Amino acid sequence: MLNCLRCLSRPCVSFSYRKCCSVLRARCINESINAISGVNTNCKWLVLTFRFGYMKDTLNIVHKFSAHPDSSCWYVAWNPTGTLLASCGGDRAIRIWGREGDYWECKYVLPEGHQRTIRKIAWSPCGRYLASASFDATTCIWGKKQNDFECLTVLEGHESEVKCVAWAPSGSLLATCSRDKSVWVWEVDEEDEYECVSVVNAHTQDVKHVVWHPTQEVLASASYDNTVRLYKEEDDDWVCKATLEGHTATIWSLTFDPTGQRLASCSDDRTVKIWKECHPEDEQGGESTSSELHWKCVCTLSGFHGRTIYDLAWCRLTGSLATACGDDGVRVFKEDANSDHDQPTFSLSVHMPKAHDQDVNCVSWHPKEAGLLASCSDDGMIGIWRYQSET
Repeated sequence: MLNCLRCLSRPCVSFSYRKCCSVLRARCINESINAISGVNTNCKWLVLTFRFGYMKDTLNIVHKFSAHPDSSCWYVAWNPTGTLLASCGGDRAIRIWGREGDYWECKYVLPEGHQRTIRKIAWSPCGRYLASASFDATTCIWGKKQNDFECLTVLEGHESEVKCVAWAPSGSLLATCSRDKSVWVWEVDEEDEYECVSVVNAHTQDVKHVVWHPTQEVLASASYDNTVRLYKEEDDDWVCKATLEGHTATIWSLTFDPTGQRLASCSDDRTVKIWKECHPEDEQGGESTSSELHWKCVCTLSGFHGRTIYDLAWCRLTGSLATACGDDGVRVFKEDANSDHDQPTFSLSVHMPKAHDQDVNCVSWHPKEAGLLASCSDDGMIGIWRYQSET
């Protein structure tokens, strides 16, 4: 246990990349080694210990390949079984990759569905359909016919760029969001017909991302207005039931933890916030009759990222949290072993500072193989990584 004089008596554990330790490192290199008590006062030894002594976990590249040449690769998504990886980009194409040993090969190209950039893609829970959201203001639903994928349906109605699409766990609902500030909820019937059942205008700016709760029909959205909104169905309509405020700039992405009890958000303010569902009856006593959703921020990860955090993904198998950053890096955080569920603490497990040559746009954990992570970037490349933790 080491004490940083900037933090007074608060201990900094094993030189972990916490905010106080970032100050500690700056003092050691640029000012005086006297800022630390109880350590070897050789500055070179100290800096090496800071960089490598704690981070024994590893993130190794398995395969990196050009997915969208001469274009940004915006998003990657595993199908539910993890046998296929879909990617989309500024070239208006969707590519579907299959695994061959430790390599991934392009199995299908879906080039003729959209007229502009394809921003995000999402597999249906059954794995038979793929939805794509495009800057051409449409969402396409793709299905496999014989030995190829075909566009089965085009969903229209948004007035501007569609930024994201997401399936509910049941597969019977689909959500889209747009630069037109709206969130649309679509219902899918047994004959695979799609009908818009609700248009929600809760945000005041461009809506960047939508994600469904893993076990409930609760929808979350993130926006340029710096807020997260949560929605539920009420009287045959979808309504905003909670507004989460705390970020000071655009929120780019959201991810629920495996239980659905916590939600992580990432932002242009370079922080990750962890929100936890809370129940008023637990704090006030008795039972609550309100239909409102109650969430509060229980943790903020700051000081770890050099630029905008564009995406994050919570692994359902290990609980690890990965981030994609505009500083070209990929980071993996893990919750501390003695963390309080109501006030959790996370440590930086591993940082790959030059994971890509340009901004990292997306990270996605493999649904079946623990530790396998996909990333994509403005450099048009996809990286497949293997994360290993000693704990």
